[in-house]
Amino acid sequence: MIVPRPAFTRRIEESFRVHSAVALLGPRQCGKTTLARQIAAKEPESHVFDLEREADVRRLANPELTLSPLTGLVVMDEIQRRPELFPALRPLLDRPGAPARFLLLGSASFRLARGASESLAGRLGFCDLTGFGLDETGEGADWRTLWERGGFPRSFLQPDLPSSVRWRDDFVRTFFERDLSALGIRVPPEALRRFFRMIAHYHGQVWNAREFARAIGRGEAAARHHLDLLVGAFIVRALPSWFENLKKRQVRAPKIYIRDSGLLHTLLDIPSLHTLSGHPKIGASFEGFAIEQILAALSVREAYVWGTHGGGELDLLVFRNARRYGFEIKYTDAPRTTRSMRIAMSDLGLARLFVVYPGEDRYLLDDSIEALPIGSIPALARRPEFVVA
Repeated sequence: MIVPRPAFTRRIEESFRVHSAVALLGPRQCGKTTLARQIAAKEPESHVFDLEREADVRRLANPELTLSPLTGLVVMDEIQRRPELFPALRPLLDRPGAPARFLLLGSASFRLARGASESLAGRLGFCDLTGFGLDETGEGADWRTLWERGGFPRSFLQPDLPSSVRWRDDFVRTFFERDLSALGIRVPPEALRRFFRMIAHYHGQVWNAREFARAIGRGEAAARHHLDLLVGAFIVRALPSWFENLKKRQVRAPKIYIRDSGLLHTLLDIPSLHTLSGHPKIGASFEGFAIEQILAALSVREAYVWGTHGGGELDLLVFRNARRYGFEIKYTDAPRTTRSMRIAMSDLGLARLFVVYPGEDRYLLDDSIEALPIGSIPALARRPEFVVA
């Protein structure tokens, strides 16, 4: 089943109005190839190169000779596997009239960003593709299924839950045994797998390099490197801490999350929401799921957590139109204001604080604090305060 993704198609089209090349980035199996082929099918002329196919790699042995005659849309899938192509693209993008546009698909941000910054600076737009979001599965209708299975299309669209569980089990195995090495990552798969599972158990907690280093028997630099690899593969989110001169001791380490809730549940051996309901990680799982939905709905590239050693804390801080907005995530049927929320409102000067919860009613808890049902997150982007001025 192919699901159209109009929001991402629109973002790519908007980026092409500014640049002759757009990088579509996201984790393996999130639907980049399917989306790119949908876009290419609507073009009068298009050309697709899959850099995992040896035949296409051979066709690009002399990239300028192969690519320079092409017009229309040129799709290059898994571009990070061939970083030597970036210098060859530069003169093609600088041609007057831009006879061809290039859609570059990548699943390793660190390698693609390095190649782009060295060769394509100022010539390349970016679009981050995630798994399915609440806006794509029905506003409010399927959020529990999406939370349970995660947003990877082949996990969410399986005919039953056991099939979804099997797909995710296979994804984790393939990711460590094949995908990481294909991305040029030279860390033993079993060591990185242990590290990944450890992150799942620390999901929603503050990163402690010393603790992770001790657990894997390596130094702190190695632990940070492992984390960077998983962040760069779009599998883990390290949400940085915001700090400023408040005359208070503030937490400066990031919080870590498995970005896809279905993968988190697989790593924690949680096969269903029924099992999750009695698990100590249910609140953290809901928190990570909500954060990903908020960031996707608002198209936010930079977001933060915030906390002080004196008790102030905020799950998510975003900036829009020079104003600050906070989000607290509460797995409860009746959220209430707390001392921590009021500290965050005062210390950070928040324009508004949203308390996201698994209910159905939106209502004010205070003048600037609002209870927000998780199913209403897609509508945030249409609210006046979040429309880009």
